[in-house]
Amino acid sequence: MTVSKETVMTIKSYQSQAQVLVKNYLLASPFIPYTSVLGGLVASKVAYDLSQLISTFYIKAYAGLTKMQRIEWNNRGMSSIHAIFITAASLYFVFWSDLFSDQLPTDLVTLRSSPLSIFGLGVSVGYFFADLGMIIWFYPSLGGMEYVIHHSLSAIAVAYSMFSGEGQLYTYMCLISEVTTPKINMRWYLDTAGMKRSIAYLINGVLIFFAWLIARVLLFIYIFHHIYLHYDQVIQMSPFGCLVVFVVPSALFIMNLMWFAKIFKGLMKTLAKRQ
Repeated sequence: MTVSKETVMTIKSYQSQAQVLVKNYLLASPFIPYTSVLGGLVASKVAYDLSQLISTFYIKAYAGLTKMQRIEWNNRGMSSIHAIFITAASLYFVFWSDLFSDQLPTDLVTLRSSPLSIFGLGVSVGYFFADLGMIIWFYPSLGGMEYVIHHSLSAIAVAYSMFSGEGQLYTYMCLISEVTTPKINMRWYLDTAGMKRSIAYLINGVLIFFAWLIARVLLFIYIFHHIYLHYDQVIQMSPFGCLVVFVVPSALFIMNLMWFAKIFKGLMKTLAKRQ
């Protein structure tokens, strides 16, 4: 089939208009926080639906689950996809990007941001809103009060950092801890699929232990050390920004320690049963 020149010109015209729309509005600096949050909400919905679609056709155990179990199954698929995205973004900004490097003495590290860093946080805010909404709607089936507190603190801290541009380095440091989420979700998947006694369940449990120790215990100790070294820059943030930097990581760290104790006990219990 031959495409006429008029059709080609029309298509190029629409493409040009779409590019202008994206550049001047959707990705323009004043709109990035809002478009990225909206994008995070839409992406969460798409991830939820994809989890449902893929599981229906390729996971045999999925058909035998209750309605609530299928909702949680899909919700965990959504959270795993977000975790992969935000972990990759956080590792990039904290360890590979020059945005928060101490080698750049031009301004305070606590006040640095970029359109890309704002966009990444906005997507995460959209996810936290979507997941928190589901947790509250189905409460307590998708998680108890500790999940509500965790997601609320995360959403507030990430949203404030995104809109204000303050403390984005520490926000991304905390978000690296999301690397443990896919492993926690895999543990639930294996348990729900009746594979609690499998070697895969044991290996996943060991991976959870070490990942949690590194990303949710040792990493937070490093965050506190970094805050201590840059205290003179931290206190130049707004009062609420300082409150977020000092309180949120501390509260999350306490919850991480409580969960780590449960993970350790669970792993020891599983290993004892296999002896």
